[in-house]
Amino acid sequence: MEKIEKNSKGKQTRRSFLNTSGKIALGGVILPTVLTSCSHWKGANDRLVVGHIGAGQRGTGELMDYFVPLREAMNIAICDTFKDRRESAAQRINEFYKENKFTSDNCKTYLDMDELLARKDIDAVHITTPDHWHLLAAIKAARAGKHIMLAKPLGLSYPQCLVLAKELKTNHVKFHYGTQQRSLDHMQMGHDMIREGLIGEIQHVDVWAPGLNDVPSPVCNEVPVPAGFDFDRWTGPAPMRPYCPDRVTNNSSWFNNDYSIGFLGGWGAHPLDILVWILKDQVSDSYSCEGTGQFWQPGGLYNNVLSWDLTCKYQRGLEVHFMSGDVASNTILKDRVIKESNGTTFFGTKGWISLSRSSVESSIPELNQKLNSVPKQANGRVKGENNTMGQRFLSVVRGKEPELCPLDEAIISDTISHMGDIAIRTGRKVIWDPMKGEVSGDPEANKLYIREMRAPYTI
Repeated sequence: MEKIEKNSKGKQTRRSFLNTSGKIALGGVILPTVLTSCSHWKGANDRLVVGHIGAGQRGTGELMDYFVPLREAMNIAICDTFKDRRESAAQRINEFYKENKFTSDNCKTYLDMDELLARKDIDAVHITTPDHWHLLAAIKAARAGKHIMLAKPLGLSYPQCLVLAKELKTNHVKFHYGTQQRSLDHMQMGHDMIREGLIGEIQHVDVWAPGLNDVPSPVCNEVPVPAGFDFDRWTGPAPMRPYCPDRVTNNSSWFNNDYSIGFLGGWGAHPLDILVWILKDQVSDSYSCEGTGQFWQPGGLYNNVLSWDLTCKYQRGLEVHFMSGDVASNTILKDRVIKESNGTTFFGTKGWISLSRSSVESSIPELNQKLNSVPKQANGRVKGENNTMGQRFLSVVRGKEPELCPLDEAIISDTISHMGDIAIRTGRKVIWDPMKGEVSGDPEANKLYIREMRAPYTI
């Protein structure tokens, strides 16, 4: 599971811009895959210079696992609104390089990401901020000509997706979405089997993800902002609210609607990404979305959807059942030997394949045997991705492989999460029209996918 932290008790804690030019930029969500190098790229034999924006638990974990051990990368800049986090991350990088005799510039710290992005020697950035900063940080990076590896989910406002698409193309920037499940061997095998028609014509797909962490929704009692933390900058484009320590935890950034749409997007991004990766041609058209959901009890900080049961029906006939883990436990997981908390099951006319991060199953014996030939842990689960996402990003930047997780596909999967959130909040069926970039015939619903940005944190 991504971005997990623990609370003190040890429990897990994780005006309209739709103008004509914007609509044309996305045009049915068919965006160009940008493969042109940055103008300041120094050459295939030089080390890629990387800056990191966001040094929380997930961000620091990724930079230490995905980037720092790679000799072809030089990690020289860290930005975070918490002074202790950015200083600790920089110290760990410098110590690692010293202990392992890596030649590198000293890693410097920044409070202001604009200062980091202004450095001419930085080729690429790795962004792991809270969700509400993702698109703004990526747009800033693209305008600065930096290649981008961006944590999921994508963002909160569709018009900002259009701006990012435009800036990537204008500034010849390569994009790498942080949905690392595509790099897993069993996922690639399942992808190939389904695309080759080995389970027949796809009839429907079940997608599920965790809905919540087992933590209560705290009441925010305002206290002074502590020294060493820039709360205004952390809030960024979101509405300014009273400060309390619980507001700036992972849980609040996941479960408060100012900052995200909850695990509909935060966890849903992974299994929905697998859906789009394999069936992009079938999920790029207009579709309806309807269903039910539950929210956190009112009175506390958390006000996002925590349980959902949604159905999306696509123009070409595909039906997708998107649900939270509690719903899946009584439906799709009954057919699974390993009851994994997230996954994507493709049902074809010849049988099914079910893909999850650490397990894979098929109703067709010969496919099941091949899919499960990958290395396993003692508990029978598939071994992890072996920290390959940083290396894959470097390969994309160097032009050694095409974009593994491109923006246009990120927009498709992220929008499914938003249509689910909107259908639940409005209590009615919504229809997404990707050609127009709007919820059809429902201005009230459409406004829920457009967020105002608090000055001066605007684009």
